[in-house]
Amino acid sequence: MLNDYTDVTAAFVTEVTDEAVRNADELIDQVVGAAPTYDGILGRMQEAAAVVADASGRGAFMARVHPDRAVRNAATEAEERLITWSTDLVFRRDLYEALQRFATSGEAATLTGERKRLLEHTLRDFQRAGHHLDDVARTELQRLRRRLVELEVEFGRNLDEWDDGLELSRDQLAGLPDQYVDGLRAVGEDVYRVSMAYPDYIPFMKQAHDRELRRALQHKFWNRADELNRPLLEEAVRLRIDIARILGWSTWAEFAMDVKMAGSPKAVDDFYDSVVPGLTDKARNELAVMGDVEPIRGDIDEVRSWDTTYLDNLQRLRDYGIDHNEVAAYFPLEAVVGGMFEVTGDVFGLSYERIAESRAWHPDVALYAISNHGSSEPVAYFYADLFPRDGKYGHAAAFSVTYGRANPDGTYSKPVAAIVANFTKPTAAAPSLLKHDEALTLWHEFGHILHFCLTTAEVHRFSGYETEWDFVEAPSQIMENWMWEPEVLRRFARHYETGEPIPADLVARLVAARDLNVGLFTMRQVYLGMLDLGMHAVTEAPDLMDVYRRAYEYTLLPFHEGTFFPAGFGHLMGGYDAGYYGYLWARVYGDDMFSEFARLGLTSPEVGARYRTEVLARGGTRDAADMVRAFLGREPSTQAFLERLGIPPAAG
Repeated sequence: MLNDYTDVTAAFVTEVTDEAVRNADELIDQVVGAAPTYDGILGRMQEAAAVVADASGRGAFMARVHPDRAVRNAATEAEERLITWSTDLVFRRDLYEALQRFATSGEAATLTGERKRLLEHTLRDFQRAGHHLDDVARTELQRLRRRLVELEVEFGRNLDEWDDGLELSRDQLAGLPDQYVDGLRAVGEDVYRVSMAYPDYIPFMKQAHDRELRRALQHKFWNRADELNRPLLEEAVRLRIDIARILGWSTWAEFAMDVKMAGSPKAVDDFYDSVVPGLTDKARNELAVMGDVEPIRGDIDEVRSWDTTYLDNLQRLRDYGIDHNEVAAYFPLEAVVGGMFEVTGDVFGLSYERIAESRAWHPDVALYAISNHGSSEPVAYFYADLFPRDGKYGHAAAFSVTYGRANPDGTYSKPVAAIVANFTKPTAAAPSLLKHDEALTLWHEFGHILHFCLTTAEVHRFSGYETEWDFVEAPSQIMENWMWEPEVLRRFARHYETGEPIPADLVARLVAARDLNVGLFTMRQVYLGMLDLGMHAVTEAPDLMDVYRRAYEYTLLPFHEGTFFPAGFGHLMGGYDAGYYGYLWARVYGDDMFSEFARLGLTSPEVGARYRTEVLARGGTRDAADMVRAFLGREPSTQAFLERLGIPPAAG
């Protein structure tokens, strides 16, 4: 059943949340007094969790997308309340005792497959909530976890609501195309506002000729919500250390990674040790070349952070003849979406249909049904909210609306997800034209959508992308590979005015330039991972500015003085704490899995069916490493990943 968001009000969000909490509490109360059976204990607990998750999709999700600030504020409060409810659940002693009664029952001993895994994971959740501790310690632990939820929600709200930018004349926008300027908000005669939204910020940093203005805009961007969010982040880091200590762990990273693929900070350190030296050498060489690019050579003493994407853009034009605006002309949003549907439809046996009446939260939002080939019955739905608005989530992400799972009455709730992004909005003169990296972002996020929507999991706990957090990016990383394949690009990339397919020569140059400065930009990923670990792989609360400065050294660039980027780095408070390394970690598995398509057929339905069955449909019902082995038919390897980065494998 699809939700109707057309008349959502702040009062509605609150009402939905109140009702969900009441219903979920009733179910949990029934669990406490139930006989020790699967249906009475685990089944009912999953039903309660699904009630809360559905309410989040109906109400709390509006904090990210609704155009009405009052609704967003109510939804933020709802989000905090629902997360707190879920967090508190594992601290209930009566629920833990009911679970223990079932765990020692005869029926529990006969569980297999997903149900056995559910029992194991649920017991683990309660153990990690400190039920081995005394009442005083457990109460303090619950208080800290509640406060952490408050901080994380407030941090995200501050970022979503942050509004800053530069007001510039057309002359100051030299280097930017007319279509970009047409999409800016005019704030006076010949005066335009360049905001912090990605469609404003990223092209400006790539193409604006005025170096000082690039520095000024980056300075603002790297200080988003600093005054509001820095103290929240500092407190969150302290709380995480305290929580880990109470539970008997040395660091938050050890506690968090215990349930991830990596297993421990040592495994992540080893991973970085295997790639950072080669990447560092590569990045140094790239920086030396970048500093010699006209018209910069001789104008500055060294490349700075506000120069890198601009110089990279000049290099692509100089060395490969790639003009991002020329490339974008072949990637109108509608064609990119159509190509994405065509390719994934062929590979995974899917059909897509746009629903005429979306009943969404904004007129720009489209709703699509996903069906299996030859079937008129959808298996899932997803919303596409792709253009920026004031107060909207500022990046690109996939959000859950309804989890796929088996219901007590024997029916199956169809998954519903939402892809939220901020691409340039169409104008009267031109459609939304995507830079190639924006098209990559769209395909990346669609990987999350497919992972969520193609689930066959029985229970909410393992549905969709509810897998190990350092694997969750692999099904999205793999999607990016198709956007570099000439035979794929030629299927849908057409000029928005002439309809001519993208020239083979342009595709060849685009692909040839794929790994230009890959070392430098991958080292930025390393820096962000090290920033995260510097805050969370420690036994005492660190000076966050010191952590920021030390981690930034991995970029090989001079520090941008007067900035505090972590205050605007939502991942630190959005689930990737002690887990940001997962982006690079997951690329290993994404590249390795894509090697099967490269070996047997880029759009092979046979490989696609195997990948859908063994990975996408599984969700969290098996360990991620086992899913990858089942798909590959061998042990995972770093070979494809290292070849992609141009790093020779370590000897030995």
